[in-house]
Amino acid sequence: MGSVSAGDTGFVLLSSALVMFMTPGVAFFYAGMVRSKNVLNTIMLSFAVLGTVSVLWSLVGYSLAFGPDWGGMIGNLSWVGLAGVEQTPNADYAGTIPHLAFAVFQGMFAAITPALITGALVDRVRFKPFLAFVVLWSLLVYSPVAHWVWGAGGWIRAVGALDFAGGTVVHVNAAAAALAGALVLGKRRGLGTEELVPHNLPITVLGAAMLWFGWFGFNAGSALSANGLAASAFVVTNLAAAAAAVAWMGLEWLHRGQPTTLGAATGCVAGLVAITPASGFVSPMPALVIGSLAGAICYGAVILKWRLGYDDALDVVGVHGAGGVVGALLTGVFSSTLVNPAGADGLLFGHPERVLAQLVAVVAPLAFSFVCSYLLFSLVDTFWGLRVSHEEEETGLDLTQHNEVGYNI
Repeated sequence: MGSVSAGDTGFVLLSSALVMFMTPGVAFFYAGMVRSKNVLNTIMLSFAVLGTVSVLWSLVGYSLAFGPDWGGMIGNLSWVGLAGVEQTPNADYAGTIPHLAFAVFQGMFAAITPALITGALVDRVRFKPFLAFVVLWSLLVYSPVAHWVWGAGGWIRAVGALDFAGGTVVHVNAAAAALAGALVLGKRRGLGTEELVPHNLPITVLGAAMLWFGWFGFNAGSALSANGLAASAFVVTNLAAAAAAVAWMGLEWLHRGQPTTLGAATGCVAGLVAITPASGFVSPMPALVIGSLAGAICYGAVILKWRLGYDDALDVVGVHGAGGVVGALLTGVFSSTLVNPAGADGLLFGHPERVLAQLVAVVAPLAFSFVCSYLLFSLVDTFWGLRVSHEEEETGLDLTQHNEVGYNI
């Protein structure tokens, strides 16, 4: 058992706070894009998820995700209620920080993931049934997938797939669930016949800035130590976000004649999503490539949504799904042991099998999350009714779900 490093512990606790700050960032990012009558409900979905999952994580979620392995599929219940999760390091996950610090850091990842799902469902999902879904999903989908990819003994980890900070665990996982939820709920009323435009883009840009800021904790913090790898992850995170924002703006300029504020904000998030799995394994120039490709591909994925006909209201699938897949696969191309000796060399360094491992790490969580999420959404819809009534949708969810209004002017 190693001794606790004060520097590493302080770094991980600060990173945990940054990741926590990202969930309010999601709340603001989404809230500016909905109509004013739904702004508080959109914010509340993320805030309620943060509280609910934090409690659930301490009770049982952490043990299922990172507890001693049970057949490579899930952790056992040894750490229920954080029993045995102490102030000393745990050799399986972090040798220089308290086990408690690792648990709270991972808990912030568990909280933001279902908050991302809300973007596909805004304007029409009932608050209480959605929270019921979050409880079920966190235990039955998020915790198993986290164990597969990151848990000691997890089967995806065993096949050699690389996911430094959650490209598959967080983003692909959330996007698959978001698509399932959008299909179960159906389209927003008025889609295609009414102007369903963002009501406050400055709030959205504020949310994007909060995400960009917090993402340094997300990715650099995943080094679990204040070292050179954390510095590398910090740098490539910034470069990918910047490159994706520029790529998105450039494509908008060519496609629509003008770059938009919403496009720049969405583009930077796409780059952050894509670099997440690769952030601890690639150097700066590949990060520029990953960010640029993510900006372009996610832009196309958002446009494709209209042709496919599903109503992912705030483009969770187009940004987090497409971006997560791009980032995970390109990790298998650009990863290098020169950046991280604990990683693996990718396609460009003579190991094409790395791309196959990354493909497994994408397809398995995506399929599992979509099928389970569809069943869970359908179950909640059957027993509690997932969608608000026509009258409630017309009135707005701020009043009908919370008896409040966002703006009293």
